[in-house]
Amino acid sequence: MAVRIAGVTIPNEKRVEIALTYIYGIGRTKSSQILGEAKVSPDTRVKDLKDEEVNKIRVIIEKQNKVEGDLKREVMANIKRLKDIGSYRGSRHQKGLPARGQRTKTNNRTVRGNTRKTMGSGRAKAAQKT
Repeated sequence: MAVRIAGVTIPNEKRVEIALTYIYGIGRTKSSQILGEAKVSPDTRVKDLKDEEVNKIRVIIEKQNKVEGDLKREVMANIKRLKDIGSYRGSRHQKGLPARGQRTKTNNRTVRGNTRKTMGSGRAKAAQKT
């Protein structure tokens, strides 16, 4: 039986503590807090969970945590607000550049979408001696 929590099917073979991190907005810390509150052992495999334990976890996640669609919507609204007020961070988001003060002379190829597979592949070959 596949367990679905917050619209995400969590993997059966993994430990519950790890499996909950498949839900957007839940990391290891929040996962262990949720399991502590639900009084479920973090070492239990998802396939070994009882129905009432799954329901306890589901209720805690839905009541106390903003996850998946709601969280993504909130993050997008925050970025849109930054763009609308014309802040520096908003302009960085619009241009697709790092927004948190990282250097851009080097080391931001992945943010720009300019990825090179091997080192030095973008350089011209040096002239050979004859």
